[in-house]
Amino acid sequence: MAALRHLVAGNWKMNGSRAMAAQLIAELAQGSAGLACDLLVCPPFPYVPIVAELVRGKAIGPGVIALGAQDCAPKDSGAHTGDVAALMLKDCGCSHVLVGHSERRADHGETSAEVAAKAKAAQAAGLCAVVCVGETEAQRDAGDTLKIVESQIANSVPQGSDAANLVVAYEPVWAIGTGRTPTIGDVEVVHRHIRKLLATGVQGGAQVRILYGGSVKPSNAAELMAVSEVNGALVGGASLKAADFLGIAKACR
Repeated sequence: MAALRHLVAGNWKMNGSRAMAAQLIAELAQGSAGLACDLLVCPPFPYVPIVAELVRGKAIGPGVIALGAQDCAPKDSGAHTGDVAALMLKDCGCSHVLVGHSERRADHGETSAEVAAKAKAAQAAGLCAVVCVGETEAQRDAGDTLKIVESQIANSVPQGSDAANLVVAYEPVWAIGTGRTPTIGDVEVVHRHIRKLLATGVQGGAQVRILYGGSVKPSNAAELMAVSEVNGALVGGASLKAADFLGIAKACR
């Protein structure tokens, strides 16, 4: 089976400005030629239409830089003040949306059932849902990593998912933004387990891309991207600087 093309996704979180977005997209477009991976940027909601125009206005190959959002509502419309529907994101030019990020699960109390509803809405709108899973430090210390990840995948990935509308991102919660990463062996164990779960539970699960996230940076990207069943990265802070983001992307082979 041919190796899956890597995806390097940038989660800007609650960072950015119009000026920052314009400069970053220009630098990414200039430096993206010849990459052996796909790039995805996920700005905050106010900048989604702006980045859509920036990407559209650059002389880059189709699909080189894709646009995603950081969350979506499980409903298509209605009296849901402050929520943003997946159909709206699609209308603004998005192709992907993150759901179930640990910061959403922790800060907003999102359950896996709610994540599955959001992922289902995203897929129904024609978006690819990037479903995030990962354990806390206490769960890892208790030896429950695989059990937690298995439960999150079983309850967060909706029925009908396939390689065209699903990406899974494994982010150990304790590694996000801390500079800490699991050992390469630990990353491989978790990614192999996720692949096994997808292969048995999702149509075409062998072709679903599995990203690693959690303090990914240019200095450790090559080692991480070489791990079996790691098909790219979900990048936080390093996605805000073009040199760092491209440095990670260039580690993909």
